[in-house]
This record gives sequence, C-alpha cells and structure tokens, in this order.
Amino acid sequence: MMQRCSWLKNAPEIYIKYHDEEWGIPVHDDNKLFEFLTLECFQAGLSWLTVLKKRKHLYKAFDKFNYNKIANYSDEKILSLLQNNNIIRSKSKIKATINNAKIFQSIRAEFDSFNNYIWQFTNNKIIQNNIEPPPSQNKLSNIVSKDLKKRGMKYVGPTIIYSYLQAIGIINDHEKSCIYYQKINNE
Repeated sequence: MMQRCSWLKNAPEIYIKYHDEEWGIPVHDDNKLFEFLTLECFQAGLSWLTVLKKRKHLYKAFDKFNYNKIANYSDEKILSLLQNNNIIRSKSKIKATINNAKIFQSIRAEFDSFNNYIWQFTNNKIIQNNIEPPPSQNKLSNIVSKDLKKRGMKYVGPTIIYSYLQAIGIINDHEKSCIYYQKINNE
C-alpha cells in the first residue's frame, strides 16, 4: 500500500486527490501559478477543504483564472460574483484577485513570465524541507511576501505565501515517509 502524508488519514477523497495529483508538484505554467495564487487568497481564514469544494465554481466564475480577463473586471462583474452562491463571496478577496491579476501582468512584463519571477527566489531549485510538522512561514515566504506586497499585491502575507510555495512545488513539504516526497525529490 502506498504511504502518503499522515495528515491525510481519514481525509475526504477530494483532499487525497489534491495531495496525489497537485500539491507540491512543481508548477511552471503562468496560468496555473495564478490559479494557485488566487486559491490561496480565497483560502485566507477558511479551511483548504472549503476552497477545494468551491474550486470548480471559482474556476468557472473567474473565467478559468484567466488573469488578463480578471484584470479588466468591471463593477458589474464584481456584483455578479458577489451574488454567486457557489463561490466564496468575499468582496475584499474578489477585489484583491482583480488587483493581483493586474500586478501579475506587470510582473510578467518585467520578468517575461511569472514563472521566471517566482522561481528566481530559489534559483529554480526545489527546497526539500525536512521539518515535521512544517512551519506556517519561513524566511523565503517572508521575502516573497514582502516583495509581492511592495509591488501592490493583496492577501499575500507570509503564511499565505508559504502555503502557495508548498502548493506550486517550490517547497517540498511532503513527509519523508510519503511516496510523493521521493518522487518530487528525484525530479
């Protein structure tokens, strides 16, 4: 039987699927990097399970997380999102997502891609974390958070960014006993 991270014991299938198919696998596609950043923004103050359950609705409501479209959302679009019972209806998070899409575009223009920007913090290397349980933030998440805030992004505190870096595979926080720790370690 395949060994997974111990925090998945008795976890719902949606959580296990996310762990096995996405969490910690290095992401280099700008569309996916923006999607994960947006999901982390919406997760603030909520459980990740809540976000996973709402994810397909967020994906649809936010035009497949197309940052170019989101950057141009109108007040009417904001109102329609606030009336959508299928998503997390937080006005501040919706406005932050629109703001972050604009900043995302400017970072892409400066670095040729958001991928180049985010991975440059580790010289394109995966950090193999050996801390159990993992921290809620670290020096790297503080540096990235500070830089994103300086550029004008919202909902990008060090804890959210640490979770983001885990999700996109910059930090490998799978437990050493988990089969995915070694798979990612060998990439």
